[in-house]
This record gives sequence, structure tokens and C-alpha cells, in this order.
Amino acid sequence: MSKKVTVRDIIKKKGAEKIAAITAYDYTTTKIVDQAGVDIILVGDSVGMVVHGLPSTIPVSMEMMLLHVESAARAKPRALLVGDMPFLSYEASVEDAVYNAGLMLKKGAEAVKIEGGAEMADVIKAMVKAGIPVMGHIGLTPQRYLLLGGYKRRGVKASEVEKIVEDAKEIEKAGVFAIVIEFTAADVAAEVTKQVSVPTICIGSGWMCDGQILVLHDVLGLSESTPPFAKKYADLRGAILSAVSEYVREVKAGLFPGKEHSFFSDAYNRGSE
Repeated sequence: MSKKVTVRDIIKKKGAEKIAAITAYDYTTTKIVDQAGVDIILVGDSVGMVVHGLPSTIPVSMEMMLLHVESAARAKPRALLVGDMPFLSYEASVEDAVYNAGLMLKKGAEAVKIEGGAEMADVIKAMVKAGIPVMGHIGLTPQRYLLLGGYKRRGVKASEVEKIVEDAKEIEKAGVFAIVIEFTAADVAAEVTKQVSVPTICIGSGWMCDGQILVLHDVLGLSESTPPFAKKYADLRGAILSAVSEYVREVKAGLFPGKEHSFFSDAYNRGSE
């Protein structure tokens, strides 16, 4: 069995090896993506949209996230398992943040991810002080999409660039072990990568980061609509539709189940002799 990936292993990959990360939300998919060799598995709050059909990540609850973290943790992945902190689980107070992050670890997460820049520094410091590894998230922060005016590209305007770089530095100082940079101009993400000593893991922010992360459903072609920065590596949506359609056809035609899918009583077997 391959060596378990730890927070320290992720930090050491900075400038040495690209980091491959992906989301997973349950036992089965966690098992599969782990066997594929990913370094980080994020139980993302995107589960609210891709699994539960919510319109955004904002309605995602702590209870929902704990359920999915616990399910993924049962797979005992080699990859580092990170739990995503949902909206309002860490913003109201430092005490709430530490408590809720601790619940994530109790359910099997090995680190947590929170959105936000310099304004989250105190929260990050408190979590780290409590022994909780923290992954940061800057650029497009989906939990703040209402404040941002939608899921818009970040780092395009000069006024945003300085803030993004400063946010990265501040959360690095606060103690994050890695930083997700979402939907941000590639050159800005590259600059952040140069200026911080922890790994940057990008999604829709170019190729010059230390690693990449995508939503599993986008990779597998299960999503109804795929973000412009994602790559569809399979068309499982089409494959599932085809398989279930064939199942429906066979059931209605009386072709399934057949004798090979059935068993018989001893009385039947004696009667057929």
C-alpha cells in the first residue's frame, strides 16, 4: 500500500511535483478517485449543487457536509482528505469556526478548507492553534457570489490584483498549508504562486500554479452544464442514460430478468426432472 499523504507531504510538493486534487462526496467515488492516484480529495460544498440540486453553495449546511465527510472518510483514502467548511460555519465567530472545523476532523477529515482572504486571518490562526490544518481559498469565492455580483472572473482589473496577492500573503502568514485560487487571471495566479511559500492549487486559474483541482462531476461529464475552465474526461451522463434506457426497454419487453438471473425452489427442480 502506498504511503499516506499528509499535510507535510503536500507542502513539500511546492516547486517539486504538481499536485492533483479532485472532489468526491461519498464512499464509492472516494475509493475510485483515490485508486486513480490523486493527492488531495476535497469533500467540497459543491456537493450541494451537483448532488443535492441546490442553486448555489450558500444553502449547504454543516450537517450535510459532516454526512458527506464521514461517508468519504470510510473509504480510508491514501490521499489527504479535506472537508469544505460551508457558509456560516466559520464567519460568525472564531469560536464557532474552531468548533465546526473540529467536528469535521471528528468525522474523518484531515484538514479543512475555508474561503476568504485577509479578513479570515484570525479564524485561520485559531484553527491552526487548535491543531486543525487549513487550506485557504481566494479569487472567486462562491460563498460570496452575491457580494461579488455573480460567478465572475477575478484578477482582471488592476484594482483586484493587489488585493488577491495581499490576501494570499495574509492567509499564508496566518498558517494555511495550501491555497486554492479559483477563476482568477492566469498571470495573477502565477504571481501569487511565486510570492507564497505554500502550494497553490488552481481551478480555472491557469497552468502556472503548483496544482489543479476540479469537481468530479465535471471531469466525468455528469454535470448538466460544465464551467468554461473545466475539462470533461468522460461522458458518463450519456453512458448512464443509455444503460438505464436499455434496462427500461428490456423490462417492458419481458427480456429482463431471465432464467439466468433467477433461482427456483426444490419443488420446481423435482418437477422438471
